[in-house]
Parts: sequence; C-alpha cells; structure tokens
Amino acid sequence: MAQARRNPSMHDVAALAGVSHITVSRVLNDYSSIRPETRERVLAAIAELGYRRNLAARALVTSRTRAIGVLSPEVAQHGPASSVLAVESAAREHGYHPLVTAAAVEHDATVAALGFLLDQAVEALVVIAPHETVLAAIRDLDIRVPLVTLQAPDRPGGVGVDQAAGVRLATEHLLGLGHTRIQHLAGPAGSLEAAARLLGYAEAMGEHETPEVLFGDWGAASGYAAASLLEPGVTAVVAGNDQMAIGLIAGLADSGRRVPGDISVVGFDDIPEAPYVRPALTTVHQDFELVGRRAVEALLAQLAPAAGPAAAPGVPVATNVIAPHLVVRASTSAPPRTR
Repeated sequence: MAQARRNPSMHDVAALAGVSHITVSRVLNDYSSIRPETRERVLAAIAELGYRRNLAARALVTSRTRAIGVLSPEVAQHGPASSVLAVESAAREHGYHPLVTAAAVEHDATVAALGFLLDQAVEALVVIAPHETVLAAIRDLDIRVPLVTLQAPDRPGGVGVDQAAGVRLATEHLLGLGHTRIQHLAGPAGSLEAAARLLGYAEAMGEHETPEVLFGDWGAASGYAAASLLEPGVTAVVAGNDQMAIGLIAGLADSGRRVPGDISVVGFDDIPEAPYVRPALTTVHQDFELVGRRAVEALLAQLAPAAGPAAAPGVPVATNVIAPHLVVRASTSAPPRTR
C-alpha cells in the first residue's frame, strides 16, 4: 500500500534552503534583519515544498490564533449575508482570520454553534443576532473573549444600523408627499429588526390613523401575498425589506394597481437589485461595510487595550449605532387625489 505523504516541516524548508529553522521562522514572521538573498532562498524553498505553517502548533506557543469567530443565522437574506462579508473583509484587513459558522436562531442551536467557535480558540466573537433567542443564548454562556453583536445595536455590545430611524425616514418621506393612509408590511414576529422597524413606523405615524400591520417572512412571496390584504384607502406601504417590497409591487401589478400611480411602496436595505426593478425602488440604505468595520474595530479595541478604552474580556463593548439614509427612486409619489 502507498504510504500517506508527510506534510513538509519547517526543518525540511531549512534543509532545502541551507539555513537554520530559526532563520525560516524569522522569514515567516517578517523579521527585518534577514538579508534579502536569504529571504528569497527561504521563500523559494517554501514554494517548492508547498510548506504551510501549523497554526495550531503556533497557537500553543504564542497563545494567539488570530482567529475571529463569526456566527451567522442559517438564512440566505441580504442583510446577514452582507454583514458576514463585511466582517470577513475587515478582519482580514487587520490580519485576523474569520471563522464563520451558521446556526438556526433557536436557543440550543445557537449555544452549540457558539461552543464550536469557542472550541477553536477564537480570540473574539461577532454574533449576528437577528432574534431575541440568540441574545438569550449569549447571556447563558460564560464567554470570556471580546464580543460584539450585529443587528441589535440598541442592546449592550451591539453594533449596527438604527432600524427604527430608517423606517421613520421612509414613513416621513411618504407623509411629506401627502400620504396619510400608510400601511406597514413588517417582518416576522420575534425578529429584532422587524420589531425595531415596526417601532419606527409607529413613531413616525404619530397621531395619524394607522392601518392594521401586515406581517411577512422577509421573502418576496409574502410581499406578493400582502398585495391582496391591503386595507381599502391605503395609498402607500412601508415594507420591512426590499424583497417583500418587490413581491408587493408584483402583486399590485397583477391585480391592476399601479406603483406609484395608485400605491407608493418603500423598501428597506437597498439591495443591489433595487435600482433595476421597475419602478426603481425607493428604499432605506444600510452601510453593511461600515457595520463590519465598526464591529471589528470594537473587537480590536478589546484585544489591544493600548489602542483605546476597552472592556474586560467577555464584556460587550459600548453600543455603536450607525445612521441609515433614504434613497428616493421611482416607486413613490404623491397620492392620486393630490395630483
């Protein structure tokens, strides 16, 4: 039987390059005192052998893995997916390796996923927390590494976009156009973002009569179904996200109602497709890239206290709320009777 091929070691690299293993280590750690010709010889040997550093062994020596655990919900929605990509990018910019895992929002699944990440000796955690059960799971664990949560910026340790402010912007935009009968198509019960957006809608409507809130599941199909459930006299809808808004517009079109001629529609998220649907979607923009950077910066402040004020390990950092902005496109206009 053929024997399994042994992975090349640092000593193999040293032998091929004709240097000591200490010199190889110094090249790998980018010591400035290494002569250029020696560095080139070591790098050539590394490339020829296909040598890769044993990070687990390195962690035992240095007590550093330079890994950041990222827990994402087990969904394919634009918001969580964009948040993961933003955190990954920001972590790599600072020399950290993101370790991403996904889990259902149920308490036990979240606990298991966080336990898995902690077992990998991650130095910090980013938890995308779209549901109260995720926050409860965090509270139930003895987490002793720096931690931030995304999508719950109003909670201690939260970093994210002000969801309520975003829906206030959307609703106030419609009120400013002359709409008074504005219905809200909210996300699912239990979602922290859906609850915050519903609150923003209620605050903006104030003394205006508010039609009964409709609930969807963030998907376009639930938006399409909502088109047949709108209350009579409604002239505008604030949808909880862009996918539901796009589904709603399709449902209204299939029932013979024009957007924005008969009903104006606003979404939330500003997904890449929003400018290209017809009519182009007025929506609330979230800066996911900035959220990712702020989350990683908050963790780095704890990992390196000299860089600034830091909480003790395991204690969430201060709330970091990012303002959204409204992008006005063609799906909103004045109500029919005021034209």
